[in-house]
Amino acid sequence: MADPGTALFAVGDRVRVRARDPEHHTRAPRYVRGQTGEIVHSHGLWPLPDDRARGIDPPRVETVYVVRFAAGDLWGIGGHTVAVDLWESYLEPS
Repeated sequence: MADPGTALFAVGDRVRVRARDPEHHTRAPRYVRGQTGEIVHSHGLWPLPDDRARGIDPPRVETVYVVRFAAGDLWGIGGHTVAVDLWESYLEPS
């Protein structure tokens, strides 16, 4: 992961959600894991909820992105898109 003050991705970048299944809390919904989407917005830096749920103090602070996915890619049907807020460590370049 990049320095907390430096966003790794920019609006318009294609990213893939890491397909991991951690044994602890994660805010990465299962239905987007392993899927490819596009960064459409950055919310800036926020504490990683995975760390907070595990009692890690202080939690890591990462950039949170709005990633847009085609519904058809996620579920095989639908002509709309789905936007999900995802922390930087959940993502990798596509």
